[in-house]
Amino acid sequence: MQYDSHQKFSPTTLFLHWLVGLIIIGMLASGVYMVEENAYWVFSWHKSFGFIVLFLALARVAWRMKNGWPTAAGDYSALVHGVAKVIHWVLILSTLLMPISGLMTSVLGGHGLSVFGLEVFAQNFSVEDPEKTLPINYELSKVGGTMHHYLGYVLIGAVLLHIAGALKHHVMDKDGTLRRMLGKSIS
Repeated sequence: MQYDSHQKFSPTTLFLHWLVGLIIIGMLASGVYMVEENAYWVFSWHKSFGFIVLFLALARVAWRMKNGWPTAAGDYSALVHGVAKVIHWVLILSTLLMPISGLMTSVLGGHGLSVFGLEVFAQNFSVEDPEKTLPINYELSKVGGTMHHYLGYVLIGAVLLHIAGALKHHVMDKDGTLRRMLGKSIS
């Protein structure tokens, strides 16, 4: 198995980074679209991809723990390293907490979860009115919903800062950070 080096990132790192990143960006866009346009027909897709991205994010965390943090491509101050580390931690934690809070909202709210039509968690239907769902734990469902809502904004900000940082490394610093993330070797 290939691990990251200073010169080049492993195929596993690249695959997990780009797959999780692109799905998360799509999830954020679909979430904003659903709320802004009341387009709740997107909901089942949003929930399905959210469930899948949880496992991809867990795989990414496991890989990061096994592989370690990448070394910086350039020589930067402790402040710059600290800011980068905070943004990376926010990204990692948010990619875990967003799907977990979404699950809390849906499942504990009694709505269950189907992933592309496959029932993973059943809806909690009322015995008196089988057309109505009942929350399993209303309070925790609301906590999950609130977390999901505000974490979405935090994650949007972190993704934008991450992209801005990558562009800064590439355009201003010319240090190879973005080239490594595109699978190329640097010196």
